[in-house]
Amino acid sequence: MDALSGLDDYQRTVATLEGPVCVLAGAGTGKTRALTHRIAHGVNEGKYQAENILALTFTSKAAAEMGTRLRRLGIRGVATRTFHAAALRQLQHFWPTVTGGYLPDIAPSKAGLVAKALDGLGISVDTALVRDIAGEIEWRKVHGYTLEEYQHVRLKRVGGLPGGLSMEVLSGVHEKYEVVKDEQSRMDFEDVLLATVGLLEEEKRVLDKVRQQYSVFLVDEYQDVSPIQQRLLDVWLGERDDLLVVGDASQTIYTFAGATSSYLLEFPTRYPQATLVTLQKNYRSTPAIIQAANSVVRGRPGALVLEPTVSEGAPLTRHIATTDEAEANFVAQRVLERLAEGRTPDDIAILMRFGAQSLRCETALRARGISVRIRGSTPFFDEVHVKRAVMEIRGAAVAGVGGSFLSVVEDVLFGLGLTPIEPDHQGAERARYEDLVALRELAAEQEGSMSLAEFSTLLSERSATGDAPNVGAVTLTTVHSAKGREWPLVFMVGLTEGQFPISHATTEGAIEEERRLFYVGVTRAREELVLSMAERSKEGSGMRKMSRFLEALGRPNP
Repeated sequence: MDALSGLDDYQRTVATLEGPVCVLAGAGTGKTRALTHRIAHGVNEGKYQAENILALTFTSKAAAEMGTRLRRLGIRGVATRTFHAAALRQLQHFWPTVTGGYLPDIAPSKAGLVAKALDGLGISVDTALVRDIAGEIEWRKVHGYTLEEYQHVRLKRVGGLPGGLSMEVLSGVHEKYEVVKDEQSRMDFEDVLLATVGLLEEEKRVLDKVRQQYSVFLVDEYQDVSPIQQRLLDVWLGERDDLLVVGDASQTIYTFAGATSSYLLEFPTRYPQATLVTLQKNYRSTPAIIQAANSVVRGRPGALVLEPTVSEGAPLTRHIATTDEAEANFVAQRVLERLAEGRTPDDIAILMRFGAQSLRCETALRARGISVRIRGSTPFFDEVHVKRAVMEIRGAAVAGVGGSFLSVVEDVLFGLGLTPIEPDHQGAERARYEDLVALRELAAEQEGSMSLAEFSTLLSERSATGDAPNVGAVTLTTVHSAKGREWPLVFMVGLTEGQFPISHATTEGAIEEERRLFYVGVTRAREELVLSMAERSKEGSGMRKMSRFLEALGRPNP
């Protein structure tokens, strides 16, 4: 297979250049395609050995998807991992040899450890305080600060200390947290990176083995890298420079978790010999959507001007409702109209700034008999009945159960509660039914083209990538959770000051993060984008002000 076929000129440049390379890639410009085809081209040409490549990204889903794309290109053996997964593997391998003991367990969350630390210091345990302090601990660690450095830097940071605590008391909580963690033989999420950096920097024989294993590095979503992740990447690389990074400064939306686009934007300074490539041809959205996206971030550091490749499309719809309820009813009615015109529920997403905004839209949709899925809740393949179905289909394949491919799958699904008649109400039973129907329809699509064993493998691969089948439901999700996805029709709701941008975004930096988040929401839409707001929360309540981001796009449609 020619790994360069089907690439545009700029993507082909990305796929063939020698490192170091920095790719500034706007939304919908095919950056992951260019990255995976670069790997395939390098392996096919003998420049790389697959087992010497470490391709890094920021979610397990993205890493699994990258691996799947490479397999489709005929490439196997490339390590496609998140920073944490790559670091954890190295810790698990080398820790016993270096320390003579077992690697501590990874704590599923900081909440319990923080609560115990607060309790041990005689500080009243409050859920909000626990959450805020956990965020402070994470912020300190992703920046790689010692406690002394944290104290110095934190006092210069905008915003008060959580719970009105003094710096002395807060520092004591940080110290107690580490003691509690050690007493329980636990590590937290950030410790995985910190411990790996420490191990590699202090143990030359370990570092030599890791550098011998990996000599080629690629980093996707590089705008999301944190200081401790960059430090780990630097240790892995050493003096070598076979590195390609891909990112979009306009999609930096996790600065609260330590992400910074500075490493992306300053890459040519750090690597003067680097080649800079920009991907600006957008293959996803219509001209109206692209125009809106460009106007949102125009003039901001690192912002790219996207170029539409689609020739035409629907104009933007901007709507002002009188109340939140009226807004939800407008959205639900527009969804109903689009469904009547031939859209499927899976074509449609409703995006919001924070999850609590979803309730009214969910209620309005369900009142019209429209199924919904709240993204950010349990993923499709993590639902208990879906996991059971996948397991039983795998078991049937291993046992060589006779009968037609589809009939075996249907037997499994009927045994798990799939009924011939769909439930006439919304709720958990309806959601379960829709999940099982989605699996049956996926099997029906594959009948005649693969065996039961191959279908079982397909389910495992799609489970790993989070590639859920269509379930016949409209997606309701926050913009943060929508990143990396796209839909033909997108509604963005709640576009008022205090909601988007959110009320606690009071500094210039926070407003710019909200702007980038708005940009991410806009660029999720392929064919149609509806932007809406409500003037009041309810009749008689105070008037709201239109979001500055919506206002900048022009007045609503009549």
